[in-house]
Amino acid sequence: MGSTDSAGSFLSDKSAKVYIAGHLGLVGSAVHRQLISLGFTNIVVRSRADLDLTRQTAVEDFFASELPKYVILAAAKVGGIHANSTYPADFIRDNLLIQTNIIESAFKCGSVKKLLFLGSSCIYPKMAPQPIPESALLTGPLEPTNDAYAIAKISGIMMCQKYKIQHGFDAISAMPTNLYGPRDNFHPENSHVLPGLMRRFHEAKVNKAREVVVWGSGSPLREFLHVGDLADGLIFLMDKYSGLEHVNIGSGSEVTIKQLAEMVKEVVGFEGDLVWDKTKPDGTPRKLMDSSSLASMGWAPKISLKDGLVETYKWYVENVANKN
Repeated sequence: MGSTDSAGSFLSDKSAKVYIAGHLGLVGSAVHRQLISLGFTNIVVRSRADLDLTRQTAVEDFFASELPKYVILAAAKVGGIHANSTYPADFIRDNLLIQTNIIESAFKCGSVKKLLFLGSSCIYPKMAPQPIPESALLTGPLEPTNDAYAIAKISGIMMCQKYKIQHGFDAISAMPTNLYGPRDNFHPENSHVLPGLMRRFHEAKVNKAREVVVWGSGSPLREFLHVGDLADGLIFLMDKYSGLEHVNIGSGSEVTIKQLAEMVKEVVGFEGDLVWDKTKPDGTPRKLMDSSSLASMGWAPKISLKDGLVETYKWYVENVANKN
């Protein structure tokens, strides 16, 4: 298959069979919703109970029987710093198995016209330049706390590139920035900063607490992308892009942790005080992806941070807070 065979054809092929691996996760579920809203009528999904993606024979049999035309590989074993540092062998093993089984089976079954592999911004060196361009990959040491996960994701990018070079298989890779939205992880111990703040402000509001204490000074800059915008960007790439290089997907705008906390506080409706514990560490001062390559293709995010926070909080209240 030629590397540009499918460029421009995905959105006009809405009756084609599309397999979404990881359809219950944050990203996969957003892609699933978006494809349905666009009128795709032949979407194939499997739960982990029905298809163990770490088992090569099971994945080969699935592809041989289903013969999808397009594959969106959003399945992965994910976790926070604690999980990554406690179970690094599980993270490198499971992610290498999942992506290797899917990419190889997608190529071998003969029906797949295009595959999109989803990575993570943690693939970049710990001391990468800011904003981080795609060319920063493999230019320095990784963040040691999640290097096992990052190495697996880098291998997935490399695998897509090499299958394209050796076999002409149209496999592309996308690297999103920090994501948030419906189906995010709001766990009290191992959630990321945005859902973690949302949960804490909500619980403080419910318990009528006087203050919420947040670690650090609030000065670090972070970039956030709503998962609905990511889904839109991934579908754009499926339709328009068949290049060799992986593509960054970010919002292109930054907020300080302090600005973020104040926005979340307002959206949640917590009326107490926001207190900064400056004895605690701030973390990396700035983390922003350079998404100019995708912007030059004509894509831009649509969901403002404020609107995205309102929607995410509504989902949290209905699906997490009210069920605890």
